[in-house]
This record gives sequence, structure tokens and C-alpha cells, in this order.
Amino acid sequence: MTRTPYDPEAEGAQMSFDDHMSYGDYLHLDKILTAQSPLSAAHDEMLFIVQHQASEIWMRLVIHELTSVCDHIARDDLAPSFKMLARVSRILDQLNSAWDVLRTMTPSEYTTFREALGMSSGFQSFQYRAIEFLAGNKNAAMMRPHEHRPAIHAWLKEILQAPSIYDQSIRLLVRKGFAIDKSVTDRNCALPYHANDSVRDAWLTIYRNPEAHWPLYELAEKLVDFEDYFRRWRFNHVTTVERIIGFKTGTGGTSGVNYLRKMLDVVLFPELWNVRTDL
Repeated sequence: MTRTPYDPEAEGAQMSFDDHMSYGDYLHLDKILTAQSPLSAAHDEMLFIVQHQASEIWMRLVIHELTSVCDHIARDDLAPSFKMLARVSRILDQLNSAWDVLRTMTPSEYTTFREALGMSSGFQSFQYRAIEFLAGNKNAAMMRPHEHRPAIHAWLKEILQAPSIYDQSIRLLVRKGFAIDKSVTDRNCALPYHANDSVRDAWLTIYRNPEAHWPLYELAEKLVDFEDYFRRWRFNHVTTVERIIGFKTGTGGTSGVNYLRKMLDVVLFPELWNVRTDL
């Protein structure tokens, strides 16, 4: 028996978009899908471009969420920040999965287009730098690759100098009555954070009696979740690069895998990890 082809218009679906906004219009797909411009004839360069562009789009959302987290914590409005931090952790999980796709590219395939990359390198990602600054890994030296883009440089400087999500969390502890050293509360937020005993003691009090401090306890665990997934992303980056280029120098002039391994030693929220030993 011959079946009549299904026609969505018969059920009321909009099929003509001369005067209506379509799916592609709303998402600006004409811009997104024409942004892949390989510089070589190598088949795998398209994979390399798409993987990194997709990651940058996810990072755009991470920045959106973390910026809002800082604002909500500063206003003692914790419930929305829990949802946002949980979302960021899921995004980082997506970014981790992206490395699995890139790892299908072999060293031989990468060498067919590596020279086309010139001095461009992932460590120059201004969005990644913004995420690091928002999370508290402040390093003004990492802004220099963006000096040729004044608007981006100014934006990063603003994030560098602003309180990170951990700075905001510590200020929240003060507002909730915990005694935090002034060296922490009055510190220059543009500088790297260093662990402090008074902050550790505050989190220890919270972890020893979660029921009495449940919102702060939940915030602490959401921050740990975030850093856990962030560490996995960094680790998968290292193993992916080592699998593809070994210990060669990175395209941007860094030491490659050795540079990335140094990033694995960065701890964003030290007291939240140290308190586990103290409990």
C-alpha cells in the first residue's frame, strides 16, 4: 500500500518563511556555518576548527553563568547561583567530551596542517582567560597576548580586578558572621589568592554542622563540583595534546605539554579541598 508522504503543513506547521523568522535566522546559522575556513587542504583541519569553535561557544555560556553567579552571591541570593554552578559543571562535562572527538586525530594527520596555524594557540583564548579570572586564577601576565585588541584587553582587565566567585564567597562568609582575616577581605583581587587559616576554619565549621549552615554548605559543594570538572577539562587537554604532538613546543611558543601540566597544579578553592583532610 502506498503511503502519502507526511506533510507537516497539514497539521499547522509554518512552512513559508518569507515574512517570518526561521530557525536558521534566529540562530544566525549563516554566520556560524560559514566561519570554518581551513587554511590547508588537509582533511582533519575542519575537525580542529569545529572542535575549537564549538568549545568557544560553550565557554561563552560559562562566562555568562559565572558572571551571574558572582552577582547573585554578592546579593546573598544563593539559590539561583546553585543552579548556575551546576549548569557550568555540565558544560565542562560537554567540553570534556569534545576532547574525545579531537583525539580521533592522529599525530600524522595533525602534521598535515599544523604549519597553517602559525603562532595561534589555545592559550591565547581570551574567553578561557576570562573563565580563569572569574574562577580566581588571576595572572596579569596572561593578558599580554590580547594587547592588540584594546576592547578585549579592557574587558579582561575588568574581570581581573573584580572579585572572583571565591572572593565573593568569602565575603559572604563575613556577612554571615564568620571571622575572616582582614588580609583576605581587604586583599587586591587582581592578585592570586593564597590559602588562609581563617577561611579554612570557617568552612570547617560549616562542614561539621551542615544543617546549621545549609546554604553555605551547598555553595561549598557546588564550588567543589565546578573545580572538579574544571580539573578534568585541564587534564583531558594535557593528555590530548600529548597524544597528538608529544612534547613538542606549542604553536604559540609555550612548552606545550609541560606548560599544560603546570596548570594542573593550580587549585582554585584551596580551603574547600584542605578541609576534607581536617574533618
